[in-house]
Amino acid sequence: MDTETQLVEENPRKGGLRTMPFIIVNESFERVASYGLQANLIIYLMKYYNMTAAAGTSILGIWTALSNGLAIVGAIISDSYCGRFKAVVIGSISTLIGMIILWLTAMIPQLRSLPCPQFQHVCNGTTAFQLAVLFSSFGFMSVGAGFIRPCSIIFGVDQLEKKGKPENKRLVDSYFNWYYASIGVSTILAVTTVVYIQERYGWKVGLGIPVILMFLSVSMFLIGSPWYIKVKAKESLLIGLFQAVVAAFRKRNTRLPLTDCDDYYRWPLESEVLTPSNDFRCLNRACMIEDPERDLNPDGSASNPWNLSSLEQVESLKAIVRVLPMWSTGFMIYVTMNQFSFSVLQAKTMDRHVIPQFELPAASFSVFLIIALTIWITFYDRVLVPLLSKYTGRPRGLSPVTRMGIGLLVSCMSMALSAITESIRQQKAIEEGHEDDPHALVNMSAMWLVPQYLLLGVAEAAHAVGQIEFFYSLFPKSMSSIASAMYTIGTAVASLVGSILVSGVDWLTSTGGKTSWLSSNINKGHLDYYFWLLAFLSLLNFFYFVMVCRLYETGKDGSSRLSHVAEDKECDYRLLHES
Repeated sequence: MDTETQLVEENPRKGGLRTMPFIIVNESFERVASYGLQANLIIYLMKYYNMTAAAGTSILGIWTALSNGLAIVGAIISDSYCGRFKAVVIGSISTLIGMIILWLTAMIPQLRSLPCPQFQHVCNGTTAFQLAVLFSSFGFMSVGAGFIRPCSIIFGVDQLEKKGKPENKRLVDSYFNWYYASIGVSTILAVTTVVYIQERYGWKVGLGIPVILMFLSVSMFLIGSPWYIKVKAKESLLIGLFQAVVAAFRKRNTRLPLTDCDDYYRWPLESEVLTPSNDFRCLNRACMIEDPERDLNPDGSASNPWNLSSLEQVESLKAIVRVLPMWSTGFMIYVTMNQFSFSVLQAKTMDRHVIPQFELPAASFSVFLIIALTIWITFYDRVLVPLLSKYTGRPRGLSPVTRMGIGLLVSCMSMALSAITESIRQQKAIEEGHEDDPHALVNMSAMWLVPQYLLLGVAEAAHAVGQIEFFYSLFPKSMSSIASAMYTIGTAVASLVGSILVSGVDWLTSTGGKTSWLSSNINKGHLDYYFWLLAFLSLLNFFYFVMVCRLYETGKDGSSRLSHVAEDKECDYRLLHES
């Protein structure tokens, strides 16, 4: 972002605060539309596509993984080829097309299978064409999310961060606050208002509302086009990292020098990095100059970046390799976060009345997670940090690693509580004679589900913020965007792992004609066993986290660093402390 100063045109009338409403409204409406669909979609898949609870949850997990994974692709394409403005436009239109297709499945009966009668054991199958239409809608929305989400927020920064105006930093900080506040409000509206409309007025209206919102999102963004600053595409940092990997592999048989540092390629030439670090020395081959006449252009740049990478690119790649062990400890917490589909099925069988005249939709209980997350972040930042910093001497109270550990433990507690609650709910259902009726209402308040959502909200707040701060403490400033990218990739991997876990548990527990733990009839299955499994895996993951912590040392200011760090006399490419 620091080097993106090549604008289409330097016009003082472009950019600035006047563009913020268009950008924030675009992102807000996209979030309301997308999250409003995802929260309740398991019910739609089970009812109109006759999917089992396990199959529907697996498909939604793959969809989430694809959406998050494509965010990296979208970031690379926008940075290197089309620019952020075109990326947001492409993503918004793609999302709108996907939502229209999904809405058409509710409007046109031929695009979905007939609902399965309540007590019918053999249901009408869904045709390949119907599934193709459904999956195409998911595909378009995934591509849209992949382009919008990594580009929208930085596109807003482009409008405010003008060269030669340092006072705009305050505007950028204010923009971030408003941006994330709008996301929070949008998510709450999505899981409450949109979900309520789906349950109250049916799927034709419920899936039509997101289409309208997304149409308004696209329109608002395009209306603001004449006032936008549009930064030209340039080489992506991620592409540079890929080039370093390829170059190191191509030179895998090249002998590394022991002391001579003159044969390493640096670009730009005034780079502060003097020599490469000694850890992961095999990667140093990527920046070794074997034949100056062949490897370098007359201006000193690399003739083939896929065969010769700069020392900065190699050290950036090493910084990522250093955090991979800690990054992998976060997968499990997001696996537990992706189990909302089963919680929706639980809430459908319980008394959801908040007051006698109002019943909370089953998919809206995730709002308690968002509330807990928001309250915890605010409470920690405003209350706990000033108190803890006095005792720990750390500017952020607890170190990022400590907060990550707290998040992992709390998520384990949440899964254990979920298992206990489900065991009680199922026992009541059996006692009331509802074992064969998955739609029967159990005489138990759905408010029993609230504590597990609250714990998950605290867990995500503690872990996610701690993890991103941990990445920032180990990455140089030029790689600050990689920290959020790794968080996004982590959620994608976790969604995929969660999908595989659901399918595996469903298959293993249903062998021999037995009822699956994850049966669509949760009164006959053992959803509590599955939650206990998640609690056990979360506990194992915490022990793995403790082992990984041994690879890192804690500095006096609370920032974490690898135990192996290049000495100052070798290079100035130091691991950053948390600010």
